[in-house]
Amino acid sequence: MPVAREHVVRRLMETGVVAVVRIDDPTGVVDLARALGRGGVSMFEVTMTVPGALDAIEATVAEFGDEVIVGAGTVLDATTASLAVSAGASYVVSPILDVGVIETAHLRGAAAMPGCLTPTEIATAWRAGADVVKLFPGRVATPGYFKDLKGPLPQVRMMPTGNVNLETAPQYIEAGAVAVGVGKALVDVAALRSGDWDTITERARAFRRAVGTAGEEAS
Repeated sequence: MPVAREHVVRRLMETGVVAVVRIDDPTGVVDLARALGRGGVSMFEVTMTVPGALDAIEATVAEFGDEVIVGAGTVLDATTASLAVSAGASYVVSPILDVGVIETAHLRGAAAMPGCLTPTEIATAWRAGADVVKLFPGRVATPGYFKDLKGPLPQVRMMPTGNVNLETAPQYIEAGAVAVGVGKALVDVAALRSGDWDTITERARAFRRAVGTAGEEAS
C-alpha cells in the first residue's frame, strides 16, 4: 500500500527536497536511497526513463518501507501511473498535465504531482485535485516567475524541477515553493558509478541546509 497522500505532502514540505533519480543503470539504487537518507533527503523519485524503473521502485520500497517515500517520475499516462503504484510508488510526478494521471493516482491512494507551466494549467491541475503542482521546466519557471505566480495563486502548493541547484534552490523556497526537485545537482552520476556514497550524502545535507535556511528566512 502507498504511504497516505497527506503524509506524502507533509514529508515533502518538511524535507523540502525531492531527489530526482534519472540514471542509465539502476544498479545501486538502494544504496543511493540510503546515502540520500543519511543526508536527510527521504523523498526519492525514480523516473520512468530509468531502465527497470518499476523494479527499482519495488526494491527501494521493500528495503526502506515508509522510511524513504518513493515516487515515480516522468509518468505520462494513467496506465503507467497504475503500474507505478502497484510497484510501491506513493506519489506520481509528471512533466505534463494529464487529469487521468491525477485521477488514477488518487484512486490507487497515491499523491499526484502534475507538471505545469502556465497559470491556466496550474489552476486546472489544482482544481483536478493535484496534491502539489510541479513547475517545469525550471529554466523557464525561474524563481522570479515562481514569485509572480504565487501572487494570484497563493493557495497552490508548487515545486520546481530543472534548473535547481544549491544557488537556485533557496531562491525558489523564498519565492514560495513548498519544496524543490533536484536531479543531477544532487544525484551525482560520477559518485553513483564509483560508489562514493559519502559525496552524495554530503550533497543531500547541503541541499537540506540551503532549503531549511531559506524557509526560516521566508517565514
